[in-house]
Amino acid sequence: MKAKWLLGGLGYVLGGPIGAVVGVIIGSVMDNSAQRYQTESEPASETENETTTGRASTGSRQRATKADISISLLVLIACVMKADGRVLKSEVNYIKPFLLKTYGEEGGKEALQMLKELLQQNIDVVAVSNQIAQHVNYSTRLELIHLLLELANADGEYAKQEHKVIERIATAMNVSAKDFDSLAAMYNKAKDPNWAYTVLEITPSATNEEVKKAYRRMAMKYHPDKVANASEEIRMQATEKFRTINEAYEHVKLLRSL
Repeated sequence: MKAKWLLGGLGYVLGGPIGAVVGVIIGSVMDNSAQRYQTESEPASETENETTTGRASTGSRQRATKADISISLLVLIACVMKADGRVLKSEVNYIKPFLLKTYGEEGGKEALQMLKELLQQNIDVVAVSNQIAQHVNYSTRLELIHLLLELANADGEYAKQEHKVIERIATAMNVSAKDFDSLAAMYNKAKDPNWAYTVLEITPSATNEEVKKAYRRMAMKYHPDKVANASEEIRMQATEKFRTINEAYEHVKLLRSL
């Protein structure tokens, strides 16, 4: 299998906890071109230093590439799928269309094969999430959490174990509790009458002026332009969150006859 999708500009994921997880997979499932890429790009000691410190050998922060984000997402998906201690065939079958849609026919097949291999490994979810936090900007981290919540809720069976793992991931990636609750509230409309307030990161006791300020702040935070340089799946999630913020604002306005 030619790993064109996988090797499309890998950076920080070749080192640290994520590198330890995917290194074996790259070598055994994809092909040895990944090892050539790592050898030719830079010495292993420098890569390890970059990942541990969050800074490149030149002293500047190493920027995450689209390929880095895609592989990081696969590792996180594996962590969530394994949250309840078992991986059902139905879960893998559900993920397959998502991967094909996200990465295309060839890339989707590679991603699915890689995910199946990841599901067989013990993954330190905190260490992996910490590494992502060192290299990925905050807006993109929010959308990674959004994607995990979307997938966890898609089959209508959002297990408590999945919620706990995603919450641990968010904490380790330095995502604030308010931002996590805001994202989670998107999937709790039927059960929580105050979901719209939570999405806007305010309470029902907020004044009308505070509601307006919260909307402007959230619309700015989640504007799709914030992740314009990220992968397609991240941009799509940002757009969806932006729509939900507008929906929440309209819902609150209706409740208050604004």
